[in-house]
Amino acid sequence: MDTRDHRDGGNGSTGAWMQAGLCRDAPPATFFPNDGVGVELARRICATCPVQTPCLEYALAERIDHGVWGGTSERERRRILKQRRHDAAATRRG
Repeated sequence: MDTRDHRDGGNGSTGAWMQAGLCRDAPPATFFPNDGVGVELARRICATCPVQTPCLEYALAERIDHGVWGGTSERERRRILKQRRHDAAATRRG
């Protein structure tokens, strides 16, 4: 299990968006669930978070593969990255 603290990006950075996240009031384990029920709990917190988009973009840019970030699961982030690669390749082709 990834033991990085969700609230500081896992690497000790302190971005302003991280300090504004609703996750700051929840235990980090909330965002690293072992089952689908736990994922739904984390998503409910993320759904109304004012920094959901920067959180998701951070997780995508850093290739974070564990936990719920920006309201998305690991699998969902893999799909987003795959779609972005596909879209970028299509744009390059013309």
